[in-house]
Amino acid sequence: MQALIFDCDGVLVDTERDGHRVAFNQAFAKAGFGFEWDVELYGELLGIAGGKERMRHYFESQGWPDSAGDDKDAFLAELHKTKTAIFAELIASGQLPLRAGVLRLVDEAIAADVRLGVCTTSNPKSIDAVLDLMGPERKKRFEFVLAGDIVSRKKPDPEIYDLAISKLGLPASECIVVEDSRNGLLAAIGAGLPCFITMSTYTTEEDFSEAVGIAPELGDPPNGTVSLEQLSSLAAQTAN
Repeated sequence: MQALIFDCDGVLVDTERDGHRVAFNQAFAKAGFGFEWDVELYGELLGIAGGKERMRHYFESQGWPDSAGDDKDAFLAELHKTKTAIFAELIASGQLPLRAGVLRLVDEAIAADVRLGVCTTSNPKSIDAVLDLMGPERKKRFEFVLAGDIVSRKKPDPEIYDLAISKLGLPASECIVVEDSRNGLLAAIGAGLPCFITMSTYTTEEDFSEAVGIAPELGDPPNGTVSLEQLSSLAAQTAN
């Protein structure tokens, strides 16, 4: 295995329920809207990849605020900008720590000279804030971060992982992806990449039958752990 590619939300940090959802609600309040996305509703909205896409779906089904005006794209972009800034502050505050095992696995990859990357639908500023939690030395070892609107079609479309393979210049069989959702899994396998799943708050009941392996978390001792050696072995089995 030559490359390890992480999703961000739900994999590096369990961000959705107590991070992105909270940031969306604070942005809505700041804009003067009289509604919130509760835990159950947000879980349903996660079936739609991308924050702006999620808001568009909600407003098209529930009605657009008067302040949206005629230029819906500009309205969504500005609202999402506010939400992203709030989310970055939440991450920087330390309220949402890295998931167990993330730093350990990143360190194993660095020691083995395995290349690192991130593929996510999150805004680039959001993933930048998450990578800051790893410290500058680890952060600079990430060869690429593909985020936000860098592709025209978001997960479950494989476009972002196709782009990652192109940037790496490696066969898909020499890489492995760590994801937490079915949308992410479908995107990875659609690009021919083996995918390992670490379940997150909202994804414990999703179908991961195509994954090469599944674990509740990457883990740190003395609890069970997922090692780089294990991931490499799973990737090799897929190649064969």
